[in-house]
Amino acid sequence: MGRAGHESVMVAEVTGFLAGRGTVLDLTLGAGGHAEALLDAGVERVVGIDRDPAAIAMASERLGRFGARFTAVRARFSDMPVENRVDGILFDLGVSSMQLDRPERGFSYRQSGPLDMRMGPEDESAMDLVNRASEEELARIVFEYGEEHRSRRVAGAIARARSRRPIETTDELARVVAGALGSRRGGPHPARRTFQALRIAVNRELEELTASLPRAAGVLAPGGRVVVISYHSLEDRITKRFLQAESTLEVLTKKPLTPSKSESARNPRARSAKLRAAEKLPAEEAA
Repeated sequence: MGRAGHESVMVAEVTGFLAGRGTVLDLTLGAGGHAEALLDAGVERVVGIDRDPAAIAMASERLGRFGARFTAVRARFSDMPVENRVDGILFDLGVSSMQLDRPERGFSYRQSGPLDMRMGPEDESAMDLVNRASEEELARIVFEYGEEHRSRRVAGAIARARSRRPIETTDELARVVAGALGSRRGGPHPARRTFQALRIAVNRELEELTASLPRAAGVLAPGGRVVVISYHSLEDRITKRFLQAESTLEVLTKKPLTPSKSESARNPRARSAKLRAAEKLPAEEAA
């Protein structure tokens, strides 16, 4: 179990693909759980990238014992700072428990906090987006990024609520969405898809992934590997299509790997994870 109650997902599978390599980029550093496991598994050096200053601080403290073998850089992963080829790249997408479990970060519909959802302080907040965007834009965001088929009903309810006063907290928004969609006893929270959609939009997560995968393939040394853990179908679809289409990579996972039953039981947030991996071909074999 990592710091702040966060347990990194599919650690054994990640280290299985990347252990013992030279330099590995952990493009979603978070609390540093995967980076720590990789360094313990013999990776020579890990460069951890994260746009969240709190994550950088926490991981730097946690991994200080590794000295020069670990470097933390605050950046978007689409801006990965690479001067030389690397031997491995890890994407652990989505939002961490470290962020979800802190009400002041505004990611969770289960806790009251400011409607923020930003992974980096420079982005537009979810509160700004919810109160600024047109009803039509909100419906599109909730439909495309949340895969919520009743997105127009959600957008209409938000528009009516904010016309009375701005929506400023997570519990306010959760109530608005629940009022529009209703709830089913024992089912998922009705605001789950809307919160996912807003988080993806605020942090431009799909654009970041789409821009980053080609760059990752470009900076891998021959024999280097890229590992991607995704948590919803939008991320997994982008990853699958890229890995299958990229002529310089050989896919190592014909079907995505998923967490073991014991891991899913121990860590419910791992249940939706899918891991895909690929290896950089020698230059003479790349089409």
